[in-house]
Amino acid sequence: MAEEYEVLVVGGGPVGLTAAHLLARLGVRALLIERNASTSDEAKAISLDDESLRTLQFCGLAADVVPVVVPGTGTRYYGARGKPLFHARGTTPFQFGHAFKNQFAQPELERVLLNTLPAPRHFGTELVALQEDASGVVARVVRDGEEERIRADYVLGCDGGRSTVRELTAVDMTGTSYPDVWLVVDTLDDPHDERFGMHHGDPGRPHVVVPGRGGRCRYEFLLHPGEGEPGTPPSFELVRRLLTRYRAITPEQIERSVAYRFNAVVADRWRTGRTFLLGDAAHMMPPFAGQGLNSGLRDAANLCWKLAAVLAGRADDRLLDTYESERRPHAEAVVRLSVMLRDVVMTTSRLRATLRDLYVSAAVRVPWGRHYLEGMKYRPAPALRDGLVLRAPEGQASPLLGRALEQPRVLLPDGCTSGLLDEVLGDGFALLGVDLTPHDWEVIGASRLGDLGAVEVDVLLGDRLPRASAERPAVADTDGRLERLLSSSRGRVVVVRPDRYVCAVLRLDQTLTAGASLLQRMGAPGRETGVPAPVPAA
Repeated sequence: MAEEYEVLVVGGGPVGLTAAHLLARLGVRALLIERNASTSDEAKAISLDDESLRTLQFCGLAADVVPVVVPGTGTRYYGARGKPLFHARGTTPFQFGHAFKNQFAQPELERVLLNTLPAPRHFGTELVALQEDASGVVARVVRDGEEERIRADYVLGCDGGRSTVRELTAVDMTGTSYPDVWLVVDTLDDPHDERFGMHHGDPGRPHVVVPGRGGRCRYEFLLHPGEGEPGTPPSFELVRRLLTRYRAITPEQIERSVAYRFNAVVADRWRTGRTFLLGDAAHMMPPFAGQGLNSGLRDAANLCWKLAAVLAGRADDRLLDTYESERRPHAEAVVRLSVMLRDVVMTTSRLRATLRDLYVSAAVRVPWGRHYLEGMKYRPAPALRDGLVLRAPEGQASPLLGRALEQPRVLLPDGCTSGLLDEVLGDGFALLGVDLTPHDWEVIGASRLGDLGAVEVDVLLGDRLPRASAERPAVADTDGRLERLLSSSRGRVVVVRPDRYVCAVLRLDQTLTAGASLLQRMGAPGRETGVPAPVPAA
């Protein structure tokens, strides 16, 4: 007899483990399987951004993760002659409640995610076949030399660039594989103590240095022809020679060294029936934007709440089609950015490097250029242009719409303590009523917005004190950030999805029709009929 679950997560790396955490948090019965006997001992990804830490915060893991990350300050870029060009820090400190960029060691993070996972898991379990029928998917797996069957409503392929799930669902990837060979060296007892990554645009030897915690440091060097090939262990002499400019090294101080080529490819489709691809299984990119793992965690945050809604009968299966339509554009944009950084920052052309340095040096001398570069405005921000978002008429759209809501600290109802905004939003939808009256809330209650099962939150602006209420929690500003964020939405209700993206900003006279439209787009059951409402054509 097959084991039965609502979701089968294939892959025990950070994306799969995070997906399993999210599903468990949302009450979904999920099983995680991993072909290896334990979590990885290789430090692959090394950077978590503030959005990723926010996702882990949603899982209740903020305190668990803090000891294994370095709260970083971005990336410093150096020119062809080794001089600093600019330091990219982002525009708003702690925009999403956490440091902008955080260094970590993947083995440590995976151990934290595994040790705190409340869902069942089978390591040493290899997926060998998938068969879908009208009601679910049967996975054939091999564990301890014996074949077993696992039945699930849905399958998540979080099993990396060589994804078995992608192979079994016959999904190809489109893009480019690059001939460049890079050496990655993770070292111990390193003297670097910077809290930022360093990208050195030396055309003779482009390289990256990323210090970590506890004396760890990641070095990445472009290899010249004949210096190494993927699949062949790099020699200690090569590693020693490349590190000479920074430190002396002994074999015992090398935690990992490997040569690799990178790809810039995206899966042709991310959904095949009841099976989905996430992370490297769906998209692979050069490492220079530091967004590979972070993109995978965005995938998990986008998809898991939708699966929970469908499995609980709060939405139609067609809601799951919005996963790819919402995530693909941003993933493709990040892949393009990663390729651009490879071609510009890591160029081996001395002419291109000289022109790059002249342009950047000139740009940082003027306010707009400095803001663009230091604020990392060249990095595409996730934004929903399709899917579960209600577009406003031309010229009336709120700047919040379709974007992740910032997470400022807020004053709580007792008037003497503060916390992060997400702490009052719950695990589902949230309705932020900005300076609304009790009558305004009655109007909202008469609309179908109430069918979202959302947490209602009174947001008080104008340096007022929030008061405890039996009807709903209230929050107020602590440092001016909440005021700046929501002042343009006074008298409106901001509808926030479980993944913290804003899907509507509504005047009170819009709530009746907008609430019904939003629920239709989800395929939510009708209020009176109990049957799924029609989903309007895109």
